[in-house]
Amino acid sequence: MVWSPVLLGAIFLSVFPGPSGADRDMPKLAEWKLCADEECSHPISMAVALQDYMAPDCRFLNVYRGQVVYVFSKLKGRGRLFWGGSVQGDYYGDAAARLGYFPSSIVREDLILKPAKIDMKTDSVYPGWLQNY
Repeated sequence: MVWSPVLLGAIFLSVFPGPSGADRDMPKLAEWKLCADEECSHPISMAVALQDYMAPDCRFLNVYRGQVVYVFSKLKGRGRLFWGGSVQGDYYGDAAARLGYFPSSIVREDLILKPAKIDMKTDSVYPGWLQNY
């Protein structure tokens, strides 16, 4: 059997994939966020998703049109177009999903639960549950 250079190159790259970005930290979306309390543990508002949103990485939530979204924080500065929260709806059943970010443009706020008045420094770029892996 004759090995072509292309086939050998493909085998080499599959065995030795080279450097990847997996070992580097993800950049922060923002340095500060606006919350209802000091721990960002009380939801600011309830919103309804106007469209589907597929998360690009582990910091974000998948959101599907029509889901109820609980907003827990609103990013400031560079990330001001993103909010932090959790979702409920058909995809997750009645249980809330983990906290994550989503674009503020895909939801419509329907009910203010508590005013967001407290500036908080954002935490690590990875969710707490992911840092143990």
